[in-house]
Formats: sequence, C-alpha cells, structure tokens
Amino acid sequence: MAFSRDPLDELAVPDGTEAKEVALETDGDVLVGSRSTIDFGVRGRNVLAGESVEFGGDIEAEGDCRLDMWCDVANNVLVGQDAYIGERVHVGGEMKVAGDLDIGDDVEIEEGFEANGWIVIRNPMPTIVFLFVYLKQLLLIGEEDAAQRLISELVDEDEEVEADPLIVPRNATVSDDAWRVSTPATIGDDCRLHGNIRAETIDVGSDCNVFGSLRARDDVSVGEGTRIHGDLTTRSGDVVIERDARILGDVSCENLALGPGAEVDGSIRADGEITMRTTERERE
Repeated sequence: MAFSRDPLDELAVPDGTEAKEVALETDGDVLVGSRSTIDFGVRGRNVLAGESVEFGGDIEAEGDCRLDMWCDVANNVLVGQDAYIGERVHVGGEMKVAGDLDIGDDVEIEEGFEANGWIVIRNPMPTIVFLFVYLKQLLLIGEEDAAQRLISELVDEDEEVEADPLIVPRNATVSDDAWRVSTPATIGDDCRLHGNIRAETIDVGSDCNVFGSLRARDDVSVGEGTRIHGDLTTRSGDVVIERDARILGDVSCENLALGPGAEVDGSIRADGEITMRTTERERE
C-alpha cells in the first residue's frame, strides 16, 4: 500500500461497489469525510465517519464502526465487532454491537442499544483512527518512507490482500439523484451506480453501469465495456472513451478519443479534435 496524498482528497469507489435501493455496498472499508451527506445506508467491513456526517439509512459494519461527534444516522447501526460513538451522535433506530461499545456524552439512540462486550461512556479515539491521523501527519511533513514502513509493520504479508476502501471526501453529497464532490472521482471496475456524478475529474473503470450523467471541470475517461446512461460533459477537459464503451446520451468536451467499438448514442460537440482509435498502439 503506497501513500502520496491525503486519502480524503478524492472520491474513490472500489471495484464491485453497488448502489442498491437502500444501501451502498462494498467489500472493503467505508471512510466518509466530515460534513458529508450519504442518503443511502452503507454496508462494509469497517465504517468510519468524520464530524457531522448524515446517513439516510442503516449502517452495517462487519468489523468496527467509528462515528465522530454530531453524526446522524436515520435508522439502525449494526456492528460485527467494536463501536466508537462520539459526542452528540443521533441514531434514529437501534444499535447492536457484537463487541465493545465506547460511547460519548449526549448520544441519542432512539430505540436503545445493546453490546455483548464492555460499555464505556466517554469520547474515545480508537486505534484505527489514531493510526489514520498519525499517517496523515507523516504525509503532511513529507515522511512518506516512514509512513510506508509503519504500514508494512502493521500488515501481515501472509494475509490475503484486502479490498480497497470506499472513500467519500469532505462536504460530499451521495444520493440516488447525484454524487457531488469538489475533488477528483475514481470509480473502479464492475460497479453499478445510480445518480449523476459531478466532480473535478472523473475516471470510470471497465464493465461498469452508471445510471446517470457525468459532468466534470476537467478530463473524463470511460473504461472498456462501460455503459453511461446519460450525458457526458466537461467544462474544459478531454474525454477518452475506451473499447466497446457506450454513452447513451450526448458528449461535450475539448478533445475526444474513441476506442474500437465505442459508441455515442447522442450528439458529439468537441471544440478540438475527434480521434478514432483503431489499434492498441494508438493509445497513449
């Protein structure tokens, strides 16, 4: 695992993520920056949220769950291991924790809570969050080698490689209507997402289905075999549509590159060049 910048400076959707009617599901961790709104519930391994994050459904964490102060969860919180709940968190349903529960002051859980382990009322900083903050500080002062050594010591090389985390940056909005961020957005392979995606740049992997439009300030790329069920627009960037990808709408950009078998069902408006790629050698 390599670190080069603050991980909350990008919307990162890992391979295989699916937005269902009631929840955003992923195999890895879910990390949500402060003051973001997630209209779905979320399901993942560990779920960590910064201050004042709002969730519109259930939280289901196979491992630990960390909710910082002022978070709001519309429904239930179900945790497979330990939970760390900051001050003034509100939970509209019930909370069930298989392990220990550390809970801050003035927390409201409308339908009650239960934990199989210890229950401690305080405002904790769990080890996983402390390590995240420590690593962030190492990166800020340019100590990337030290950060890499720390991760190498913590991770057992014999363990199976874990799934990448789902990362939602600060001040983001994620809903059926739109995914709005002011950062770059990277979407992995084999994802199924609902909503228009708005970001600084957008990189969509292969074999995805996005039921909405893509709009970015700068460059947009669409991977092989992906379907975009909407328009694709950039303010001043270039667009690359890879082999056998399909845009079921209009495309507007500076320069456009189309791979073999790529299709655009609507109109194309390019202020610069339109390039038709016919061989692998033409890819840059």
